[in-house]
Parts: sequence; structure tokens; C-alpha cells
Amino acid sequence: MSATVTPFPLHATRPLQVGFDRAELTRILDLYGRMVAAGKWRDYAIDLGRDMAVFSAFRRSAERPEYRIVKNPALRQKQGMWALMGEGGAVLKRGAELGPVLAPVERKLLKLVEG
Repeated sequence: MSATVTPFPLHATRPLQVGFDRAELTRILDLYGRMVAAGKWRDYAIDLGRDMAVFSAFRRSAERPEYRIVKNPALRQKQGMWALMGEGGAVLKRGAELGPVLAPVERKLLKLVEG
């Protein structure tokens, strides 16, 4: 009688894919819906990779994204795992929490609604 021995992993392995949890995606899609209602955004894309997850919002689908919301868990202990990136690729805001990172876009939305 032979038995197969499976080695027990000594260290935790990285997940195969980084994604958004339900609360994060709800917050992001709520902002997206309000920007669509204001006429600013028309399309979005979600890219789930090994190292990061990216939500891209487009004014028109044929253009570069106006904003990218990036979740990179590897930066959790350094500069925060959330980043808001502009159209040119510059980091506009970075932090550990999603809410403050989305604040510049939400302020822009308030100006659109008030004006």
C-alpha cells in the first residue's frame, strides 16, 4: 500500500489574481454611475492581474482612460495599496483607504452638479 505525501506549504503564496471585493467594487461602480448620469463617463474596463487590479473610466471608449483606480496590495505597507491615476499616467492621489483616493473625482462631480 503506497501513500502520496503532499508537502505542507511553509509560507503563504500570493493569490493568482488580485481583484476588488464587493464593498470596493460597489463604491467604485457607484461613483461610475454618478459620473455617467452627469454625462462625463461612458465606458469602463476592469483589468485583474497577478500584481494589481485596475478600474479604468473612459469619456469615450476609443480614448485613453480619464482615470484609473489601481489596487496594488504589494504597496499596502509602503504608500498605500490604492492609487488614482490621471489620463497621462500621473498618480493624482495615493492612500491606504479607497474613499480618500476617490475624493478628487467626487469633488469634480460635485462641481459638475452644482454648476
